[in-house]
Amino acid sequence: MAEPEEIQGIPAPEGDTQLIDTDYEIGQDNLEGQLGPFGFDVHNPVFMVSALTIVAFVFYALALPEQASAVFGWLRPWLTSTFDWFFLGSADIFVIFCLILIVSPWGAVRLGGTDAEPDYTYVGWFAMLFAAGMGIGLMFFGVLEPVYHMAISQPLGTPSPFDADGNLIPENVARAKEMGLAATIYHWGLHPWAIYAVVALALALFSYNKGLPLTIRSAFYPIFGERIWGWTGHIIDILAVFATLFGLATSLGFGAQQANAGLNHVFGVPINTSVQVVLITAITGVALFSVLRGLDGGVKLLSEINMGIAALLLLFVLFAGPTLMIFTDFGQGLLAYAKDIIPLSNPIGRTDDSYRDGWTAFYWAWWISWSPFVGMFIARVSRGRTVREFIICVLLIPSLVCVLWMAVFGGVAIDQVISDPSGSLVKANVIDSYNPPLSLFAMLEGLPLSSITSVIAIVLVIVFFVTSSDSGSLVIDTITAGGKVDAPVPQRVFWATFEGAVAIVLLVGGGLGALQAMVISTGLPFTLVLLVMCWAIFKGLRSEPR
Repeated sequence: MAEPEEIQGIPAPEGDTQLIDTDYEIGQDNLEGQLGPFGFDVHNPVFMVSALTIVAFVFYALALPEQASAVFGWLRPWLTSTFDWFFLGSADIFVIFCLILIVSPWGAVRLGGTDAEPDYTYVGWFAMLFAAGMGIGLMFFGVLEPVYHMAISQPLGTPSPFDADGNLIPENVARAKEMGLAATIYHWGLHPWAIYAVVALALALFSYNKGLPLTIRSAFYPIFGERIWGWTGHIIDILAVFATLFGLATSLGFGAQQANAGLNHVFGVPINTSVQVVLITAITGVALFSVLRGLDGGVKLLSEINMGIAALLLLFVLFAGPTLMIFTDFGQGLLAYAKDIIPLSNPIGRTDDSYRDGWTAFYWAWWISWSPFVGMFIARVSRGRTVREFIICVLLIPSLVCVLWMAVFGGVAIDQVISDPSGSLVKANVIDSYNPPLSLFAMLEGLPLSSITSVIAIVLVIVFFVTSSDSGSLVIDTITAGGKVDAPVPQRVFWATFEGAVAIVLLVGGGLGALQAMVISTGLPFTLVLLVMCWAIFKGLRSEPR
């Protein structure tokens, strides 16, 4: 999933804000933390409840691994099959809500007040939205997902291009390729970015225009009033912490498995849980080092280098592969997405359970769990934009980046599978044996300089791993510190450490299934938070001058 570059690298906005007509500052005093042991700026009870619950979860999974594995193995399929309609329907609501705001008079409201000027130029702003769209998720799923949907999951009942014996069925190829890309674009296009836009708009509106702290509870002031400073607000922020932590742990788990697969492919390192635990431990240590080094000497520099390397790898695959076919597939995939977006979004009456439950429901829970993380990043860089401008750009710019990445990496992989079914390593690892972490390296093996590009891919995964851990610890720390963006370093060290610990115990306790189960179980209640947030945004915008 996407992880933005270091959030604290963006200066806190300055300027006048339009305060809600209330004595909110008195209530806000309740969020002021107390300097506790080890230099923690503790915001009770959000910090303590979140921290103690997560510590208890880690000890439970380590003490009773077999029981934990059984619970995780049951939880994921039950949640997706039971609540798939809820996740799909909610995501549809977020898209519709954003589209309504674009065409409504409230689209003219300016974030930061009527006289606010953008903090960044269009070029800089677009670059940071681009950064928010890049991450471990694109590395892990860029090859795997288009090929899998083309051949196995069969969205909307689209026939596979292969028969039961693995032989190609020529008359099914064109539609299967088209649907493989369209179904992938659906998961990385308007719907997920509408989820991020809702959270980002809420944070920006109530922080810049209303003068409230930069934390999730602030968005609910129009509904709950002063109660957001009490347990109503505490529960909202605690849910945000859980959702963000387990969403991040899932990404770290995916990254560890992919890095392990790459090291095995290039250097022969064995693939097992022990190696992945070592990887998570070592990379979490690097993330802690970047926390101690600070922004400029740590993750900001790594993030900038990583983005450059990712762009170079994208261009290499584009021009080393069938370039003309990639551009053609990109256009055809977008057209197929536009044509099939309504049936793909339909939450009821579907028969493609493998796709709807196994992929879409999980994805929406995962994106929702990441929404406080990426939403806070987007909010921090968007002061001075109108609501209309904000939503259009947040929906379109990162979506197009994600679509281009999937079209390039997935398009090349699909071409390899169709052109040489018997010799394609992608087909062997995705379709025949289903080895997701190895799919990217299998695709690169079919291109020139694979020994070099595979090492580059491993480096990209690892550095995305580091930046996501460090940035994620900042977001969780901001929420648990009552909206402060400068909480003490020991707190970030604590959260970065426990992000790695949670990823480890989930991998040990049930592998990818456990990671996905916890994302869905935390994403489910937070979906309700986002639905109520839409109403709060509407109420907040009504009081704004246009």
